[in-house]
Amino acid sequence: MWIECFKEDARFDGDDIEPLIEELLAHVRTTHDVAYPDEEIRLWARNFAEASVREDGPVDRLPSIGSIEVHPVTEDRIDDWLQLFDRDAFADNPDWGSCYCLHPHTGDIPERPWRDVRDDMIERLRSGATIGYLAYVDGRPAGWVNASTRSTYAKYADVDPHGPGPDTVVGVSCFTIAPPYRRHGVSTALLERVVADGQARGARYVEGYPARKVDGADSAAFCGPRSMFDARGFEPAEEHDRYTVVRRTV
Repeated sequence: MWIECFKEDARFDGDDIEPLIEELLAHVRTTHDVAYPDEEIRLWARNFAEASVREDGPVDRLPSIGSIEVHPVTEDRIDDWLQLFDRDAFADNPDWGSCYCLHPHTGDIPERPWRDVRDDMIERLRSGATIGYLAYVDGRPAGWVNASTRSTYAKYADVDPHGPGPDTVVGVSCFTIAPPYRRHGVSTALLERVVADGQARGARYVEGYPARKVDGADSAAFCGPRSMFDARGFEPAEEHDRYTVVRRTV
């Protein structure tokens, strides 16, 4: 297992998690001036180290892929969703292995044990509090989009307060694509299904939140590239510091 410092300036490898966590903490305290308490840094490090073992899917991008099928995540597809998030989605980036796409719903909160986050999202999917879709390639879950109503997103609670009611808007908050399937149109297929289903879900609008600045890394594109939304009739509705709200009717 291994842990990389969140400043990306040191890596610690070993077989025993406790010494790794303490090495990381000592490095942070002697090298960086950060306000996080020790226990939160330890928890972040534990989540990272456990993800570095658990996330064991392939990391090499495939030169080509088969046809893409997209399905809503119903009760009978939660195990497939777990396969994606437990093992495949972040095999190349264990730092994100504890997210399970809960962050749009909670906004920025202190680090939590990944199992607790996982359990919360399973319950949200079962209850319908979170709506999302899985993309499959050759029967394997390859990607996910969180397409819940904006009213469920604490992260976007301040979006366009004088615009459409948040219950009328499907917010495309996150795309999570396993490394072998990136840059093969999986996010596009997911977005098109969200738009196609919008009216049947009772929505009037679909909107996205592409980052205003991107560095070309796959990890920076988790909200989807602006060009993908532009090509499908989305128009800018509001600018924020880090992202643009883009929207279209359904």
